[in-house]
Amino acid sequence: MLKIVKQAHKNLKKVAIVSENRSFTYQELIVQSENFAGLLLNKQTDLNETSVAFMVLPGFDYVRVQWGIWQAGGITVPLCLSYPIPSLRYTIENSEAKVLVVSPEFVELLQPLATEKSLRLIVLGKDDLLENKEEILLPVFDESRRAMILYTSGTTNLPKGVVTSHRGLNAQISSLIKAWKWSKNDHTICILPLHHVHGIINIVGCGLWAGACCEFLPNFSAEAVFNTFKEGKINVFMAVPTIYFKLISHWESLPPDEQTELTETMSRFRLMVSGSAALPVSVMEKWKIISKLTLLERYGMTEIGMVLSNPYAGIRYSGHVGYPLPGVQVRLADEQDHEISYTEIGEIQVKGTTVFNEYWQKPEATAESFTKDGWFKTGDVATVDEAGGYRILGRNSVDIIKSGGYKISALEIEEVLRTHNSVLDCCVVGIDDNEWGELVVAAIVPKNEQIDLTELNNWIRTQMPAYKTPRKYKLINELPRNAMGKVTKNDVKKQLFGNIS
Repeated sequence: MLKIVKQAHKNLKKVAIVSENRSFTYQELIVQSENFAGLLLNKQTDLNETSVAFMVLPGFDYVRVQWGIWQAGGITVPLCLSYPIPSLRYTIENSEAKVLVVSPEFVELLQPLATEKSLRLIVLGKDDLLENKEEILLPVFDESRRAMILYTSGTTNLPKGVVTSHRGLNAQISSLIKAWKWSKNDHTICILPLHHVHGIINIVGCGLWAGACCEFLPNFSAEAVFNTFKEGKINVFMAVPTIYFKLISHWESLPPDEQTELTETMSRFRLMVSGSAALPVSVMEKWKIISKLTLLERYGMTEIGMVLSNPYAGIRYSGHVGYPLPGVQVRLADEQDHEISYTEIGEIQVKGTTVFNEYWQKPEATAESFTKDGWFKTGDVATVDEAGGYRILGRNSVDIIKSGGYKISALEIEEVLRTHNSVLDCCVVGIDDNEWGELVVAAIVPKNEQIDLTELNNWIRTQMPAYKTPRKYKLINELPRNAMGKVTKNDVKKQLFGNIS
């Protein structure tokens, strides 16, 4: 039995999930996830690491599908709800999914692809309504089995599938349970996308493992979040800096009596966390005034889960991401992968059970991401103070942009832009922004002077997820290059956008 399901058996009568104005107990979650596992098995004894892609709305259905896939022995491949068809096609094809599970809202979008690829399509509320009359015999397997593939953009043009085992997921959750003092008395809310570690592990995984209640909002709005806060049940909240920026803006627009009410409510929370992007000091300070709480900033990646965290009890310094979490080894290393001492600047490298297994079907990329002595190379540059606290200085590549909690490949965006018939060449960079962390911007060398930037922007939003598309464009006759012909991106930032971060 999965460890998270074993944990659920300790709290059968307790409410596990609140979504769509309904409450679901842990017992209901266990039963419904086992039923879904039986549906997936379809008289098989084990899915044997078959990839199952699913595009399911946040809430009870999402979790029962996720747990059902795991209990049937499959690999979960969660799809982003806002992705256009080209991105969904890539994820489904690359993961070699054989089954596709969708909420009814996504049938029209994905049924043609399912038919084309001969995928088994399961529509929730239709194909899973038949009750299983036979006893469901779930497979038994070791924690080393692969459990999940999440896609993340790296320094290459196409996203890589990050494969994590059940052992890895369990280790990631257990580490955070201990560090952040999760308990069954907690009540949290998930407003983050559920195709990333932040939402899947840090909020939903930890909450349900601890026996807490996890509430879902179908769509983010500052008003809806604050209205949920006012109910007085939430005591743990996690978000990305962009969301805190929006919440601050909305709070400042409210009348004084509502501001006071919200401040008093939030001051009773036991924990508020920020992550997935650097937290601007201004946002941290404003939020402390509004909520009376100091945000806990942490650091992690899809490949490694969370590895650094400011202390749950203790001083949290602005601009610092804290100390190694339980069960995780972290070091700074130079370009030769040799460990370096405190106060020096180096790449963060990680070792431990929380680290991923492999990049799906990419053995060379997997090997290149580890040192000879087995440390994962994050590509993030940091310094460490004498007390062992880490401060992130940035990526060791200007081709990675951190915006709104996402890590975005500039190279991927450039390749798409170059396919437009009005674009001769382009350069995509990130510029500092208090709300988004970094804004994605693009310098365009047009084929002619008649280029319509509005049309270009509308077009690229049909080719890529909205969060990857540029927010600003500048037209340029020629891109700056070095003697080797490589575009000098810092010059693009400085000359065109006034930023050389």
